[in-house]
Amino acid sequence: MADSLSHMKVLLEKANTLPMRPGVYIMKNAAGSVIYVGKSRKLKNRVSQYFQNNEKNPKTANMVRLVKDFDYYVCDTEMEALSLENTLIKQYSPKYNIKLKDAKSYPYIKLTDEVYPRLVMTRKREADGGRYFGPYSGTSTVFSVINTLSAVLGLPTCTRRFPKDIGKERPCLYYQMKKCCGVCTGNVSEEEYTEKVKYAVDVLRGNISQVKSELTQKMLDCAELEMFESAARHRDTISALERLGQKQKVVAAPDTEHDIIALYKDDLCSCISVFYIRNGAVSDKSEYVYGADRIVDESNITAFICELYKVREYIPKSILLSFDSDEEDKELLGTYLSEVSGRRVTVRTPERGEMRTLCNMVADNAAEKAKIYKNEAEKDEKTLLRLAELLSLEIYPERIEAYDISNLGHEHITAGMIVCDGTKFKRSDYRSFKIKSVTDSTDDYASMREAIKRRFAHLDDESGSFSELPDLILLDGGRGHVSTVRELLVEMNIDVPVFGMVKDDFHKTRALCTDTEEISIAKENALFVFIYKIQEEVHRFTVSKMDSAKRKTLTKSSLTKIEGIGDAKAKILLKAFGGFGGVKSASAEELAKVKGISRRDAENIVGYFRKDD
Repeated sequence: MADSLSHMKVLLEKANTLPMRPGVYIMKNAAGSVIYVGKSRKLKNRVSQYFQNNEKNPKTANMVRLVKDFDYYVCDTEMEALSLENTLIKQYSPKYNIKLKDAKSYPYIKLTDEVYPRLVMTRKREADGGRYFGPYSGTSTVFSVINTLSAVLGLPTCTRRFPKDIGKERPCLYYQMKKCCGVCTGNVSEEEYTEKVKYAVDVLRGNISQVKSELTQKMLDCAELEMFESAARHRDTISALERLGQKQKVVAAPDTEHDIIALYKDDLCSCISVFYIRNGAVSDKSEYVYGADRIVDESNITAFICELYKVREYIPKSILLSFDSDEEDKELLGTYLSEVSGRRVTVRTPERGEMRTLCNMVADNAAEKAKIYKNEAEKDEKTLLRLAELLSLEIYPERIEAYDISNLGHEHITAGMIVCDGTKFKRSDYRSFKIKSVTDSTDDYASMREAIKRRFAHLDDESGSFSELPDLILLDGGRGHVSTVRELLVEMNIDVPVFGMVKDDFHKTRALCTDTEEISIAKENALFVFIYKIQEEVHRFTVSKMDSAKRKTLTKSSLTKIEGIGDAKAKILLKAFGGFGGVKSASAEELAKVKGISRRDAENIVGYFRKDD
């Protein structure tokens, strides 16, 4: 205790030497790892507060107890400090900072860069000329919007490419059902299609009322010119857009457009809830729940909001906060978002009226989400505590890694690793290993040994799935697997409990085991279900990776049967055309344009597939 107080005094003395200037500070633990990153307008005042004896909330106190040293960067402006804070949080992924999920996990609606663009779902933003809208809270929302807009505006959803495929085949059923304008017929000009796309973009940006207004005027103009069929089409489109608007919860006046951010926090968890209000309706919402280990408060949420809008295509003019925040922080955030969006964005906390009511509604949503999280966490905690008790674990198993081996002959031996964060699968940390040293596909022990050895060889990585030591390892196998892996961990001087997940004669979970005994979980209903899910998930993941490797090999080998095409050229072709189907349907001219593919190669490829047809 005395040593701890003495160390706090040393850190306080160091903090008191900091300048009264804007900057960023990074807290480090005994291993030198960054555990927290923050910014401040006055570095000395902010950092010294951590090491004084004044009362802190439990989350901050836990973090401070782990701090052995800190570094800092002095900045010229608060804006520079805000930008650097975001960069460092992304670089180090500190344990106690709040972060968004990886942007790749969010679905977007993409308007493709083509003569006749179309709407597609994607999880990856690329510099490919396309326009991206979102991110959205889930794929169900994305597909609902795409399907509705495509049907309302008659945008094609087929796999044909235009104008290349115009007139080549008869129109499909969607054209007959009047859910597609029929670009394939050749009767839709680029100008007409561009107008439809413009309407789609306006709707995606929340301007449904503007689109309805334009279409209403066109309907009236067509009616006046006695173009009744065109007028009827505009009328039907207006009706469909109204139905789209009715699906959304109306919460304010039709011209209301805000993003509303609410924060709920207590000692057990925190929740940030974001509602996107467009034309007075809730067009989408996002919720981010964090456990007791994350420091979430009004002072550090600015970096989170900046990261939130880095991945959003559209930022409204007004951002409302349900919680009271420092006025200088709100002004700084508004300046930052204004620079990102290219127009003035205000950030404020309403105190009364309709906007305060909206903020209260979003805050209630955050509180309800946190309540659900805590209820589920309580159940999960009981399951993990029972697991720890049954296996005589010394610590609560927060991170569990499970391994399985799958093979199809000697060429495709694959090990899969899945991760549980508590009782939830953490798919971003899943990994697979193509086994290299084992030639006997029946030797699961040697394959498992190689996979575990390669996994723990990266334990000193600064970040990533391999940088964390698990609290428990589960193997899809019996006592022999456990014995093999325990021997390896002893050799590597790694102390992690290892147990096997034993299956019965029907390949269903039966028990857990050590290298000498079995531990029945048959009567432990919640625990049995948990272990069963782990065993099924690690098997599914491993088999999927093995199948993927097999398909790649078979696809490549199909191309290498063609004269002049070896492994290297096959790989180039598959990458250039997005897969086997693209190579097969490409013309000789298109093939010959690929770097490394000669005209003769291209003709050989076309001739090979023509022979098959």
